[in-house]
Amino acid sequence: MKHYLDVCRKLEKADQVLKNGRIINVFTKEIIEGDLAICNDKIIGIGHYEGKEEIDLKGKYVVPGFIDSHLHIESSMISPSEFAHAVLPFGTTTLIADPHEIANVSGLDGIDYMLKESEQAPLSIYYMLPSCVPATPMESSGSILDAAKMEKYINHPRILGVGEMMNYPGVLFGDESVLAKIKVAGDKIVDGHAPHVKGDDLVAYAFSGIHTDHECSEIEEVIERLRLGMVVQIRKGTAANNLNDIVSELVKTHLPLTNCVFCTDDKHLEHIFEDGHINSNIRESISLGIDPIEAICMATLYPARVYSLRHKGALAPGYDADLVILDNLETVAVNRVMTKGKWYEQEPSTTAKRYDAYTTVQNTVHCDPISEEDLIIPLSQSKAHVIGLIDGQIITKKLVEEVPVENGYFKANETYSKIAVIERHHNTGNKAVAILKNFSIKNGAIAQTIAHDSHNIVCVGDNDADMVLAVNTLIEKQGGIVLVSEGKVLDHLNLPIAGLISTLSAKQVTHKLKEMLDAAKGLGINPQADPFLTLAFLALPVIPEIKITDKGLFDVGAFKHIPVEFISE
Repeated sequence: MKHYLDVCRKLEKADQVLKNGRIINVFTKEIIEGDLAICNDKIIGIGHYEGKEEIDLKGKYVVPGFIDSHLHIESSMISPSEFAHAVLPFGTTTLIADPHEIANVSGLDGIDYMLKESEQAPLSIYYMLPSCVPATPMESSGSILDAAKMEKYINHPRILGVGEMMNYPGVLFGDESVLAKIKVAGDKIVDGHAPHVKGDDLVAYAFSGIHTDHECSEIEEVIERLRLGMVVQIRKGTAANNLNDIVSELVKTHLPLTNCVFCTDDKHLEHIFEDGHINSNIRESISLGIDPIEAICMATLYPARVYSLRHKGALAPGYDADLVILDNLETVAVNRVMTKGKWYEQEPSTTAKRYDAYTTVQNTVHCDPISEEDLIIPLSQSKAHVIGLIDGQIITKKLVEEVPVENGYFKANETYSKIAVIERHHNTGNKAVAILKNFSIKNGAIAQTIAHDSHNIVCVGDNDADMVLAVNTLIEKQGGIVLVSEGKVLDHLNLPIAGLISTLSAKQVTHKLKEMLDAAKGLGINPQADPFLTLAFLALPVIPEIKITDKGLFDVGAFKHIPVEFISE
């Protein structure tokens, strides 16, 4: 401390001085021309300084490192440390992740893996304790986390609070087990997940102690939450991108944006490499009319304050030396990134890592091979409940349609595919089969162990033989994604960590997924549907209108399982 104080008073030289920069002050929203002094991993101050090392920025902009306020690292299919290498070049220096994907498979072992594997990551990774494992009792997860289990972790220095409370009916009806999870947070934050909740229900949801929501898709939802003091996390992800709709209307309201922050939630690697990470949220918001410095605040100071990260989100004395050098403010073109006081120079690894220490989250597929008899759908007549895909959406349409029937059984074709979910955690034998419209697969099948949120095996195809081969290949390989056509395995991506995460590098995973997407196109799949992403959400029973779990076809609105065959009243 004595050394730092002497540097502050210019009695000693700083370790590094960034000279002649245009420094964004997020407190006063000024651009200050001058020097930025750094010692070790801390900001000393802004002004005129001498340093042991000096770098002339020649008028480039200096901004705080960007913060992603809500994401699921597992959705990238790479490890936390590998994900850090993928997003750091885009200026993201802090991640606030909810590991509920891996927790649904491996419970506390999964959380331990995420914490330990990220200890040496080149950026700062914090976590929220998953609150909904499982998301609902209407599916079978690998683990159940109650309040007692959560309490053991809440005081971990990198646990910032309780993760998204998807069970909003449980909150509204005062379910004791749900309220106990909220209570675990104590003085820490509780994240929300409340699509279309409004009026008195939203008041109750906020009163319970839930502080944020990343599920807003319309400006009315945003304004209602802001008026209640909630924080709106404006999402730009792969499956759900609400930024344009929200920001384009938000700028017209002239409301203060101090309770608006950015997140990605789920953004796949290929889209990160093409479009960027949080810098993309900033860039698009600026193009829609938000002041550039205000947009930067929404990615830095505002989320840091929400999550009580007192030493992040600003360039000021005592703050962490996480910063981004920008060529200009409008395009948010990243020139260099500093994290923890060090310039990021390292390229992402290109070889698989050893994961011998993480045996507790491997070999997580526990079910017997299936046969064609497991996939039959008996129908006494041709009218059936059908899951209707909507192009570019994760929501589905509940349909009742005439479907092809042969010898008393549903017969898949190019219009109506067969979809199955097989429980893979405890070998319960649970299997459910239903009918899917608008996926359009022909002469093949796709199966994967990524199926939000319980991550059982999900498979879609137009013939039983290929579906059986796809599912049984996954069981043999202990997780991943498999493409099958006409009795042959076309390609596969192994995901040995909980059936969700690869041991490959980000670039290797991206290359493999591109190859598999190209192969999937050859199966005639609807070009408006990302086949792997679509499959992942078809088993999530908290997203309207109709989904499938290992326990059967599920009507989200009625919140109950229904038969595939339509029976008129």
